Amino acid sequence: MNKKNLLWGLLVALAVAAFLSPFASSSPDGLERVAEDKGFLHLAEGKELIHALMPDYVFPGVASGGLATSLAGLVGTLLVFAAMYLLVRLVIRPKGSAGKGPSGKGHLN
Repeated sequence: MNKKNLLWGLLVALAVAAFLSPFASSSPDGLERVAEDKGFLHLAEGKELIHALMPDYVFPGVASGGLATSLAGLVGTLLVFAAMYLLVRLVIRPKGSAGKGPSGKGHLN
């Protein structure tokens, strides 16, 4: 994939995150709904295993709910894109470099 297509894909993903995320359902997800229905949601309240950067998909410190959700969508999209881009760069080697180390020479040289 060339860089132009990659950039267009990122721009489309950012546009979707910015403009459609405020319309996401406010209903609880599947696991939260089951916990509510079965009456044990209160056991998990306030006991975070990992501190969320943007809890409930809302960017902290922004008063407007729609803007806070859009910003959370943008930041989340950029973080996932950056993580996947770095992972692909580490895992996939350019054509013609199979079996070669970082110096471009074979591993046994």
